[in-house]
Amino acid sequence: MDIRQFNEDRERQFLAPWACLSSATVGRVRPEPPCTIRTAFQHDRDRILNSKAFRRLKYKTQVFLSPEGDHYRTRLTHTLEVAQIARTVARALALNEDLTEAIALGHDLGHTPFGHAGERVLDALSPGGFRHVHQSGRVVRFLEDDGRGLNLTGEVLDGILKHSKGKGPLLDGGPETLAITLEGRVVRLADIIAYVNHDLDDAVRAGLIRASEVPAGITGVLGGDAVQRIDTMIRDLVEASLATDGADIRLNEAVATAIVDLRNWLFVHVYRVPSVHDDFEKASRILRELFHYFLARPAALEQHGGRCLPGDPREVSVADFIAGMTDRYAMNLYQRLFLPQPWKIF
Repeated sequence: MDIRQFNEDRERQFLAPWACLSSATVGRVRPEPPCTIRTAFQHDRDRILNSKAFRRLKYKTQVFLSPEGDHYRTRLTHTLEVAQIARTVARALALNEDLTEAIALGHDLGHTPFGHAGERVLDALSPGGFRHVHQSGRVVRFLEDDGRGLNLTGEVLDGILKHSKGKGPLLDGGPETLAITLEGRVVRLADIIAYVNHDLDDAVRAGLIRASEVPAGITGVLGGDAVQRIDTMIRDLVEASLATDGADIRLNEAVATAIVDLRNWLFVHVYRVPSVHDDFEKASRILRELFHYFLARPAALEQHGGRCLPGDPREVSVADFIAGMTDRYAMNLYQRLFLPQPWKIF
């Protein structure tokens, strides 16, 4: 027996009956020999972790534009916090941790530079719109590995494509919006648990708000400090999900409502305040001008590292290129293309 088969047997022995087993995966688009050491979901996790798109998350905005402080979150640290929360919940529920981790690590690979401001720019300029969740799917299916994609299992790809809950209620949705696995649904809620907590923490650190300003209706349910809040959310997620006997991943209504209220409060008092929002308006102009520049110059797109996949409209190729940029790459490229450069005499 090889090590992979041993680990698959352990899954069958120790995971809950409703957990997704790696031995029962729906498989990959391109069949390939299985690894003799890693399960299919472990293999997916490693492919994501070693991808270029994952490394670029280090220099992509979470809340604050290209933060210089060492302790502010980036898209990479957000992803790691989502993975930590999701794995904690998956272990408590006896779900497949490897599948959960793979989805969590890959969920934001398609995020644009400058956070959701960049997403809004590409959504306005791209035919058919642009959403980072769909772009994450394009990254792992078509763009990574020099255009070959990562050839992930169907369960991991499904979880990545359905991780976003938008601005609506946390628990609503049907088959078209909810992941086919409970592990994918864990990541969906771990994502918002992570960002409402760390975005609030970063905003306090930046002096934008004081923790005491969070409405009492929210703190009365979730707790008054970061440790209490995240403990309340994770415990409630585990307990409410256990109560369904494997039917679903849930939060109790009071906690779910408080999380949505906190998210909405952050939009007003953090994400949309002038000191944060104004910089993103400037960044939006950078991306709009880059988009139009490369749309008019196909040769320049490939010269700077873009890729035109067969059959894709040029607008899609440009959106792929810009979405893959880090904050600092976009700003440096804009400076080289649009601003006068000092004359150098050697």
